[in-house]
Amino acid sequence: MSDIELKVKEIQDSAIEALKSADGLEKLNEIRVAFLGKKGSLTQFLKSMKTVAPEDRPKVGKWVNDTRFAIEEKMEETKKKLDAEKMERQLASEEIDVTLPAKMKFIGHRHPNTIALEEVERIFVGMGYEVIEGPEIEYDDYNFTKLNIPANHPAKDEQDTFYITKDILLRTQTSPVQARVMEQGKLPIRMISPGRVFRSDEVDATHSPSFHQIEGLVVDKNITFADLKGTLDVFAKELFGPETKTKFRPHHFPFTEPSAEVDVSCFKCGGKGCRFCKGSGWIEILGCGMVHPHVLEMCGIDPDVYTGFAFGVGLERIALLKYEIDDMRLLYENDVRFLKQF
Repeated sequence: MSDIELKVKEIQDSAIEALKSADGLEKLNEIRVAFLGKKGSLTQFLKSMKTVAPEDRPKVGKWVNDTRFAIEEKMEETKKKLDAEKMERQLASEEIDVTLPAKMKFIGHRHPNTIALEEVERIFVGMGYEVIEGPEIEYDDYNFTKLNIPANHPAKDEQDTFYITKDILLRTQTSPVQARVMEQGKLPIRMISPGRVFRSDEVDATHSPSFHQIEGLVVDKNITFADLKGTLDVFAKELFGPETKTKFRPHHFPFTEPSAEVDVSCFKCGGKGCRFCKGSGWIEILGCGMVHPHVLEMCGIDPDVYTGFAFGVGLERIALLKYEIDDMRLLYENDVRFLKQF
């Protein structure tokens, strides 16, 4: 057993041992925070994935996922046991007046966006990727210039972008995080960058001035378009089912060359054509391409030695497709009658 696998097992054993001594829901929550919280043992170990050799990351990612599932399963088992013990104590010490009206109890749960994001992160962490976040208020240089978007590009028009000052804006994409990571020069890079982005769009069924993106980046020696296709094919099958097929269509993005848009076969009709896919059998899901050599140069990476690919997908689009929701506004209107379905 390797040192890394031993460390992951030690975290799992420590969590399960701590759960055995949990004597209440408050203690149970403390254990959850200590091991699975933002500063928990397992989360901190996951953040150290960048120190793991690239060829070992998929294997280590699987160990971490298996450990998380084992801890969560034991935690749920312990919670049920504590709830049952609490109920027994109440029944033994209290009298119930069956003539009193019942009290409705409403229990919250994760938002559809959060459920979709956690599933995407699980897929890419399992493939050896890091999850990296960046600032929502960004410099024009990172949001546009370092992504090969010139000063006269339509995307820089104030009608599309929320500018705070001449050089500072609300980011229109999470790609600036990729530029910041590339600038650090720690190669190879395998990362996804989820987060909130902002554009001056009118609110309708498919648009909002504030929404979420998940963008991915890989930079290494000998990376080809075949690697991009294989990665996104695995992603689509994991997300929408093993029978899902992918189709790449030529497109143009300033920061990638060549570029493509990716369609997936309709998971509702199996590609035969239905109302959901508008009879085409295919559903557009994301944009991608090989990182433009000029973008690599601007971030201090030699394009003659390194190549890479990038892709971006809207988180809301995944949630809408996965749950067959036809209006994006439903996700943000906070109508409990809608949200409690998930």
